[in-house]
Amino acid sequence: MREIDARRLLCPMPVIRLQEAACQVPPGEKIKMICTDPGVMSDIPAWCKVHGHRVVQAEETHGEYHLVILLQ
Repeated sequence: MREIDARRLLCPMPVIRLQEAACQVPPGEKIKMICTDPGVMSDIPAWCKVHGHRVVQAEETHGEYHLVILLQ
């Protein structure tokens, strides 16, 4: 699983980092994102819906947002 550290990045940078990683990872793989911008909790699922991917985990832990995206 590839991990993206997007802490201290504001919108739209976490989504841009995810897009860049998605181009390098084959379908069926997962990407874990660690972010501090609360907007990712709506931005990442919206991006996934547009591109046909799926958020399989999303949680907030100590002011950080952890999301796992399954590329399809």
